[in-house]
Amino acid sequence: MYQLDGGADGGPSRLLMVASDRISTYDAVHPTPIPDKGKVLTGLSAFWFAKTEQIVANHLLSSTDGVPDSERGRAMAVRALSMLPVECVVRGYITGSGWKDYQATGRVSGIELPSGLQESQQLPQPIFTPSTKADVGHDEAIDFDRAAELVGDRARMKRVAATAVELYSFAAEHAREHGVILADTKFEFGLDEGGTLVVGDEVLTPDSSRYWPLDGYEPGRGQPSFDKQYVRDWASASGWDKKPPAPEIPDDVVAGTRAKYVEAYELITGEPFDAWLQRTAP
Repeated sequence: MYQLDGGADGGPSRLLMVASDRISTYDAVHPTPIPDKGKVLTGLSAFWFAKTEQIVANHLLSSTDGVPDSERGRAMAVRALSMLPVECVVRGYITGSGWKDYQATGRVSGIELPSGLQESQQLPQPIFTPSTKADVGHDEAIDFDRAAELVGDRARMKRVAATAVELYSFAAEHAREHGVILADTKFEFGLDEGGTLVVGDEVLTPDSSRYWPLDGYEPGRGQPSFDKQYVRDWASASGWDKKPPAPEIPDDVVAGTRAKYVEAYELITGEPFDAWLQRTAP
């Protein structure tokens, strides 16, 4: 994140948000980048910001104006926001940490779910399952009451939750029409200088969401995904002890991971990835 202008005289400020090609597993950053990963994340965020602006305002100002030539495609000029201190997670399917919590307690973030659900099964309706924003270590799942306490305004938190679920539902329907299941996702919201609720950061990317191919989907097991699972699977089987420093990633795993990210972009947007590169080229 870089300051572009404004702010010092009390006026609105603009930031430059740059997405890198770095990738981490088990809380350690690998030294090997994934080519074009940052451009995929930025292109998908720009796509979704444009598709969802009728639901909620977003922080994107431009993917070209104010963006240095060297960072075109992977960076956005955005409005600075006062960010809310909670991660806004929406789940449409029971998987990941939600599945573990459900197995242990029958609940996720304090929400009681029907008994007998299978791993990766679609939930009767999407659920809002917020978490803390940890400065160090892992975020911690919390219930709505704790989220409202952290935000300091219960009515605002209700609006945030409803907006997050609406964004998820809209995106999940679009993704399914394009052969992709949006299992869950994370949003970050903030307030602009006028106190308006705005969605910021990245949205609905493979790094902030769990996307599965619709073809071959079957509840009762884990699903392949369009994210860094490809690297995570390799890292898990590599013999690495999962402690920093993370090892170099082999060329074939780098290529396979890049292909997954690009495939996610092309399926969701319905256009070649090169189209994004051309639109944002200097």
